Amino acid sequence: MEKTDPLLRISHVRKSFGTLEVLKDISIDVYKGDVVSILGPSGSGKTTLLRCINFLERADGGSITLDDTTIDLKAAIREQASEVQRKTGFVFQNYALFRYMTVYDNIAFGLKVNKWKKSDIKKRVDELIELVGLSGMAKRYPSQLSGGQRQRVAFARALAPNPELLLLDEPFAAIDAKVRQELRSWLRDMITKVGITSIFVTHDQDEAIEVADEIIVTNKGHIEQIGTPRQIYREPETAFMAEFMGHPVHVDRINKIKGFNQLDDSVKAVLRPENVNITRLDEKVDSAASVEKGVVVGMLFMGK
Repeated sequence: MEKTDPLLRISHVRKSFGTLEVLKDISIDVYKGDVVSILGPSGSGKTTLLRCINFLERADGGSITLDDTTIDLKAAIREQASEVQRKTGFVFQNYALFRYMTVYDNIAFGLKVNKWKKSDIKKRVDELIELVGLSGMAKRYPSQLSGGQRQRVAFARALAPNPELLLLDEPFAAIDAKVRQELRSWLRDMITKVGITSIFVTHDQDEAIEVADEIIVTNKGHIEQIGTPRQIYREPETAFMAEFMGHPVHVDRINKIKGFNQLDDSVKAVLRPENVNITRLDEKVDSAASVEKGVVVGMLFMGK
């Protein structure tokens, strides 16, 4: 399907902290209805970019275009920044819930600030509590909820004012592994159901591949590659990408292995475990020409 003009255009964004250049000329287009993941190692600029989009951090240069309105990120006045913030919802990794407010009041907070009518607030909050699966918990406080439940409240609060764009900063980082796995599927279902354009930051490859339509991989402040999860995983465009995605290992002297003899000693190779088949010496193999004998020097049990 051909894409129309992007809902959000990020153009030539730059940001430094002292002498450390965190964002180097970042440009990205995000289309209506898409779920985009910004994936990368720690310190690659992911969270800083998200915060610059929402004016939680002031960029040193560049612009964003949201809803056909272009705003200079460095020179923006308070009214422009507030307008962008009204059109975006932000979910923090540490939930950022108000400890002394109930679930209901946490979700209603932004609506009260925006002076919604009391009856409209009740209708909207009741809708969202039902949507995120927290029925019966409206009067509970954050301390009475599990980590996963708190993140659902944070998600509902971000959705409450009907934003056009949802920004999520490592939303599952503070949650244990089993619950995180469940919440991935839940988040994807919720975003699809609501139909909101979303950008979420993560350092977890599985999370990005499972949830996103498009993945943007950052490294040392610049973009390494943009593509679908399948493209990012199967068609790495740089040496960094080949080593970053999956669980690859370096292969020394690849030209000593059958099928790679034509390569010279300077060629570096990485190999993913799923591309290797291991058979016993006394087992028959289909393509003997591509088989090498080897010795297993160590084993580690990893469940499935």
